[in-house]
Amino acid sequence: MLREIESLLSQRKILQHFITKILQKAGLTQSIHSLIASLPTPPKHGWDTIKLGEIGKICMCKRIMKHETNESGGIPFYKIGTFGGKADSYISQDLYENYKAKYPYPKQGQILISAAGTLGKSIIFNGEDSYFQDSNIVWIDNNQNKALDRFLYLLYINVIDWRRAGTKGGIIERLYNNNIKAIKIPLPPLEAQEKIVQAIERIELTINAAKERKEILQSKISSYIKNALC
Repeated sequence: MLREIESLLSQRKILQHFITKILQKAGLTQSIHSLIASLPTPPKHGWDTIKLGEIGKICMCKRIMKHETNESGGIPFYKIGTFGGKADSYISQDLYENYKAKYPYPKQGQILISAAGTLGKSIIFNGEDSYFQDSNIVWIDNNQNKALDRFLYLLYINVIDWRRAGTKGGIIERLYNNNIKAIKIPLPPLEAQEKIVQAIERIELTINAAKERKEILQSKISSYIKNALC
C-alpha cells in the first residue's frame, strides 16, 4: 500500500508538470515577475494626485419609498443589506423606467459604492435592470478622459481607506458626499492607467488558473488515494 501511495504521489508531480505545460502553451502562465515588470514606473515625485470630487459628479438613484416596493417580484431594488448579493425587495417596471429616464442612473462599468454600513464596498455595475437605494449607494460619474472605471475600481478596493474617510458617531458609519469628494487618489496618465489595469487583470487570470489547477489536482489525488485504500 505504501508503494502504491508513493506511486500516486509521483503521478501528482507528473500531472502538475503536464498541466503547467498546457497552461504555458495556452499563454495563461506568464511569469508574475514579467507582468510586474511591465507596470509603468512612477516618476520620482510620484504620480499626481487628485480629489475624487474633481473627476466627476457623485450621483445616486431617485429615492424609493417603502410603499413603492414589494417582496414578490419586478426590478431588483438593492439596499445596503443586499448590495452585492441577492435583492429581497423589488419595484415595478413602470416606476423603474420612469425614474431611470428622469433621474441619475449608473452606466454599465461604473463603480457603485456603499456609503453606509460596509463603507466603500465597491461593485462594478453590470448593466442589468436594477435600482439602488439613494444616498446609501452612490457612484462617481467620472470623466473617462481623466480616470478609467477599471482603474478606479482597483483604487477603491485596494488603496482607499474608506473607514477613515467616513463619519462616525451615528448608529451606522456613513460616507457623505463631501467626505467622498475630499478623498485624494494617485492618478497616472490614461496610458499608464490602462497598463496597470491590464497587468493586474493578467495577474488575476494567472492566479485563477493556478487555483483551478490546484483544485483539479487535489480532486485527482483524493480519488487516487481513496481507490488505493479501499
